[in-house]
Amino acid sequence: MKKEDPSSLPSRTGGFRSLSPAVWRASTVLFDSVADFTTRKERLFDGYTYGVTGTPTTRALEERVADLEGAKHCIATPSGQAALCLVAMALLSAGDHVLIADSAYGPLRTFAHDYLQRFGVQYQTFDPTAGAEIAELVKSNTKLIFLESPGSITMEMQDIPAIVEVAQTAGVRTVLDNSWASPLGFQAIPAGVDVVVEAASKLLSGHSDLLLGTIATDDRGLYEKFRTAQSVLGQAVSAEDCFLALRGLDTLELRYAHQCDAALEVAMALSEHTLVREVLFPPLPGNRGHERWARTFTGGGCVLSFVPELSPEPKVHRFFDALEVFLIGASWGGVHSLAAFYPAKELEKRAHCRITDGIVRLSIGVEPPRKLITDLDQALDLAAKA
Repeated sequence: MKKEDPSSLPSRTGGFRSLSPAVWRASTVLFDSVADFTTRKERLFDGYTYGVTGTPTTRALEERVADLEGAKHCIATPSGQAALCLVAMALLSAGDHVLIADSAYGPLRTFAHDYLQRFGVQYQTFDPTAGAEIAELVKSNTKLIFLESPGSITMEMQDIPAIVEVAQTAGVRTVLDNSWASPLGFQAIPAGVDVVVEAASKLLSGHSDLLLGTIATDDRGLYEKFRTAQSVLGQAVSAEDCFLALRGLDTLELRYAHQCDAALEVAMALSEHTLVREVLFPPLPGNRGHERWARTFTGGGCVLSFVPELSPEPKVHRFFDALEVFLIGASWGGVHSLAAFYPAKELEKRAHCRITDGIVRLSIGVEPPRKLITDLDQALDLAAKA
């Protein structure tokens, strides 16, 4: 019988019991003796030293996410972007070279261009549909390969197993932003990825009300580097946010199942619409990247994109104005469905983007899929007539 996760058990304080985990707030951590105080840094990785590295509420979240990821270690960070940057800062030095998928989160590429280069780290983006051929880009000083599969806007799929094999042969670490699928859709640590980052603000928390990131790994040495960097860089996480994420995790499986099924239903409806040129969603049969997704992933995602047959661009704006159920906003994974627009001129900035027209991205919430499809249909029709 599997041992229950301590974070899921009722909290106990004296005779008081609750189904809700306790929220431990602290900047100062108290010690029983001066000897404990002077040796506190020895417990940086397995105990409590100062509030910046967490409280029991933080540890409860980290342990629960590590279990979901199939990993031994996890660190919570203030956001998904903070997690990506912390990994880079902990593992890269002047003279190193890093590869980043061209479809990766935009601020990560900005961080590489504006900051890592300034610190003497070379970076290079690669085709987000790459597989084993990425070996041609690996140099003697390559230290990290940042993956994001699928890309959260253009939905390209990398061949993760092939890239992992190349990286392991070359002694290069792999880092996967797994926020689209979550560990329910793909457990990357057991698949050989060295480091997995989640924007826990999204699917894991599920209610669009907090910013949070996580870093998971099986490697104790990497974990210690990440925890040290978290402490030195002051990457503190709010205990209240950890509590909200723990509460969100209680409904993750239910939300994920509904949202993935609904996203596929919406994608199928859009693929048959005369005003939709192309649907970008790997779980959709026949879609670009579907074979790679089906071979590696066990679950879908709640984010999809499509290229509308609406020109000029003011018609696209009319489409958004006509939406009644979908709200306009970034991010995904919450209970409310969202829509966002990425103009062609923004996509043109990328070096390896096959999409040359504006993209509408949808985040599917927990509303009935038929309601969402009806909303999209009426908004597309009104925009076409504008």
